[in-house]
Amino acid sequence: MKFLVTGGAGFIASHVVDKLIDEGHEVVIIDNLSSGKKKNLNPKAKFYKIDIRDKKIENIFKKEKPDIVNHHAAQLDVRVSVDRPEYDADINLMGLLNVLNNCVKYNVKKIIYVSSGGVVYGDNQNFPLKEDEPKAPISPYGITKWTGEMYLQFYSNIHKLKYTALRYSNVYGPRQDPHGEAGVVAIFSRKMINNEDIVIFGDGTQSRDFVFVKDVVNANILSINNGDNEAFNIGTSETTSVNKLFKILKSISGFKKDKENTPSRPGELQKNCISNKKAKKLLGWKPTYSLEEGLKITFDWIKEN
Repeated sequence: MKFLVTGGAGFIASHVVDKLIDEGHEVVIIDNLSSGKKKNLNPKAKFYKIDIRDKKIENIFKKEKPDIVNHHAAQLDVRVSVDRPEYDADINLMGLLNVLNNCVKYNVKKIIYVSSGGVVYGDNQNFPLKEDEPKAPISPYGITKWTGEMYLQFYSNIHKLKYTALRYSNVYGPRQDPHGEAGVVAIFSRKMINNEDIVIFGDGTQSRDFVFVKDVVNANILSINNGDNEAFNIGTSETTSVNKLFKILKSISGFKKDKENTPSRPGELQKNCISNKKAKKLLGWKPTYSLEEGLKITFDWIKEN
């Protein structure tokens, strides 16, 4: 099959591209390289440098005729969305609509859409959060991700475009950006390698559901033939505190210094954990990498790069 992967030079999507090519698929990437990196591009994929908001992406759909679109391209930074909500909406909604309209026009069979289990539920304490929990995003980024899912439902109902929405928890792994939702892994690792002081906001008890990028890739692969017109949480259903994360990375790296603490940042969620029961049942997906395994692979990659 032929896949068009938006944001294919980015952290997660570049791993998805690698796996698709390994499995013998043909892959076309569109990425404006605003946050994606050329070095992440798989040489066996065809690459177009273009913004998803650009109307000229129609020429790519017309020429390449992809069977499936994997939509990772997005404005990802919550803080940017708070400061510039119109910019966030332009990319995450107008860009998505540009892609969806071309999917319909050029008979794409299915779109796999990246949502966020870290933000669409807002400050809901009913952990682990299931997919049918109320949606109450508190940032413009969360609002656009949830609105994107509603557009998918509309295009499915009206245009019969199949979709699967994947609500990632905090994804970490090789190639990750320090500014993403699990950026703390990259930040701690880099500081430990350079023997720099590590400062933790708050008391370090705030916790997240960290999932390794290779497991996330597997969810994308399973979504090709499963989970039509459904949304799935993609996480471990377990939480890890920032303090525990520091302790594990300290053990892996041999870092000798202790952490420092500073006042917590306003608006930061204390805890996030999402249930993966639905993904296990309908996608046949489950995480296979332990946190220690994933962190070791990630740390070694950061050290070599």
